[in-house]
Amino acid sequence: MTPKAILLGSLAAAALAGPASAERGADGHLNMIYWQAPSTLNPYLSGGTKEQEAASLVLESLARYDQTGTLVAFLSDGIPTVENGGVSADLTSITWKLKDGLKWSDGTPVTSADVKFTADYCMDPAGGCASLQRFENIASIETPDALTVVVNYDSPKPNPYGPFVGSEAPIIQMAQFKECLGAAAPSCTDANFAPIGTGPFKVDEFRPNDVISFSANGEYRDPAKPAFATVTFKGGGDAQSAARAVLETGDFDYAWNLQLAPDVLEAMKGKGNGQIVAAFSNSVERLELNMTNPSHDLAEGERSTAKHAHPAFSDMAVRQALSISIDRALLAEIGYGPAGRATCNIVPAPALFASDNTACMTQDIAGANKLLDDAGWAKGSDGVREKDGVRLSLLFATSTNAVRQDYQALIKSWWQEIGVETELRNVAGSVFFGGDPGSPDTIQKFYADVTMYTNSFPGTDPEAYLAQRLCGREPKPESQWLGSNINRFCDAEYDALVAELAKTGEMSKRGEIGRKLNDMLTKDSLALMPLVDRGFVSAHANSLGGVVLNPWDTEIWNIADWHRIK
Repeated sequence: MTPKAILLGSLAAAALAGPASAERGADGHLNMIYWQAPSTLNPYLSGGTKEQEAASLVLESLARYDQTGTLVAFLSDGIPTVENGGVSADLTSITWKLKDGLKWSDGTPVTSADVKFTADYCMDPAGGCASLQRFENIASIETPDALTVVVNYDSPKPNPYGPFVGSEAPIIQMAQFKECLGAAAPSCTDANFAPIGTGPFKVDEFRPNDVISFSANGEYRDPAKPAFATVTFKGGGDAQSAARAVLETGDFDYAWNLQLAPDVLEAMKGKGNGQIVAAFSNSVERLELNMTNPSHDLAEGERSTAKHAHPAFSDMAVRQALSISIDRALLAEIGYGPAGRATCNIVPAPALFASDNTACMTQDIAGANKLLDDAGWAKGSDGVREKDGVRLSLLFATSTNAVRQDYQALIKSWWQEIGVETELRNVAGSVFFGGDPGSPDTIQKFYADVTMYTNSFPGTDPEAYLAQRLCGREPKPESQWLGSNINRFCDAEYDALVAELAKTGEMSKRGEIGRKLNDMLTKDSLALMPLVDRGFVSAHANSLGGVVLNPWDTEIWNIADWHRIK
């Protein structure tokens, strides 16, 4: 599948798309398949993309990003700027105005009190909110009337569009969640599984890690939308079966995140039932090294916590050797073809924030072996290195899909060449990304030495994304194992630079700081090891119109406009 073919496929689908039906629900049923099944419909309790995607049918933000990365109004009546007076000249406040007449799906009015409550909910220190970085530096929130929300910052905020913007920070209903603040948040099952929202659909039934049934929201602000009366959101399985369900059998209308070899997708597309769509933004498949000790020998509550540093990764030579032994160009080629690009950056786009860091691009097995030799890691009789009683034996965990298992196998073989023993584990995506504090297999608990996954950030400014790595943001028992700093990286200099970014307005300077932060994570510390800049690849039936793949928000950001091509 060539880049031209991808583009032509997208254009063809757009050209076929006709206008949405004039009557809500007139196009009947929509079948969607996400091979990673959501475990909650509250995105504040999970940093997982699958939860954000599913929740976006129901929960909406004041503003979101369109397919070009441009901020567009959703629940607000416009985008506040300095020019229109919505952002103060000193950049310390932003004033949002809600659209008049908005209603929750239960028929009650949406008010500024719901917006303020959303911030209170996420900012509660006992809640472990996965989107806390989007609510940085808030001094206060005022609600002078039912439709007005004023966010005041404790210092100038050059990028004031964090709170209530994008799929990570939707508005939740105060009446439904008022008893769910702080430590009570995960226990509010009814609210977390069936949030009342303003989006085009409402939840009829949610079966965690399986299937969600939605129906059209009768209170949705556009009386002609959505075109579909009901939606089945099927979760689970694998990327290949999801692709087949759209492209080969035609049983589903939309399949998400088709992490498959390009030749496999192209063969399926040949059946003539559907289109493949792709777009690039800032999604990076990466390795994350656990900077803390996940050993079973530690007591529960101390494993993978800041109380104990990792016995091997505390040595920079080990991290360097692991990184340069990897052939990233090969991984990009076999995993994604034209929808993948080898990278050393965790922020590969936009260009302003993209570092010129290429230190990881050349595989060097000999150099990796020399690094470990010089650092005193000696090979034993079985070929595995050891130093001061610490054996270089790693548990490498990721979610289950064909590309990731291929990557695991290749990386294991390269690490074996440098004297590192690797045990591979793969976990169903619904569990791995699920955020269940009782599960030992979640990405948040990180009971492994190395993990691999992809995530990205909405919009074009990475400030909140980079702030995920602040000290104290790591998942821990006190936060129900929720948090954004998955690999427990902690550096006071990094934290100070994030704070500087938060108060810097000049765009060239913001770019400079952003690139430095990227390099601190990926080159200076190697706590994160980017592998491949991944394009979003999904598929939809030829009969499904209105699909506009969005790499800057959720893929299904405009599902209210989807319709059946007659």
